[in-house]
Amino acid sequence: MKNNPNLSGNTPGNSYFLPIASLIFSVAMFLLVGRAGANNAVLRSIFSCQAQGLGGAIPTIDVWYQQGTNLSFIPAGEVIKKVWLNDPSQVTIDFDGPVCMQFGQDSNSSAGDCKSSAANVIQLRRIQKLNIPGLPPTSNTLLTVVTEGQGRNKLYTFRVIYKTDNPEYHTLAVFADPSGQEGACARVPQ
Repeated sequence: MKNNPNLSGNTPGNSYFLPIASLIFSVAMFLLVGRAGANNAVLRSIFSCQAQGLGGAIPTIDVWYQQGTNLSFIPAGEVIKKVWLNDPSQVTIDFDGPVCMQFGQDSNSSAGDCKSSAANVIQLRRIQKLNIPGLPPTSNTLLTVVTEGQGRNKLYTFRVIYKTDNPEYHTLAVFADPSGQEGACARVPQ
């Protein structure tokens, strides 16, 4: 083997190669990490048992003026059967499919359109406050959702927080509980 003194990388043609390569690598990593952070910011996720409050905390969902916030039960494989919104004066609500409509004293979840409920996503959107007589002013409200999946009904409650700043995410996805991970919904100490 011949000893080559030019392998040190200090030749005039290679003197800027390493700093330029480092700069390109750094910019690429910055863009990838920034993109991953942005993608994570548009989706929040929660396990079903956490969303049901079994860990001792009421989950929250934020709503903004600029865009709607989706509450998706698609990952959990559940169908929305019934929804209550305690303060409808600041939030509109829509669904991706038919939902049971019940009114009055004769409500029956096994009658009429309740059998054909097929929505998996609730879309909430903040609106300017409507003046509804008898409804006190509030800084948040409670959303209650009854779903059905795998032959069982589940009850979820979410504190809906009214926001005025820029949206932080657009979807809260409810996932099925992890199998074999009992700690996912451990009770929060009071």
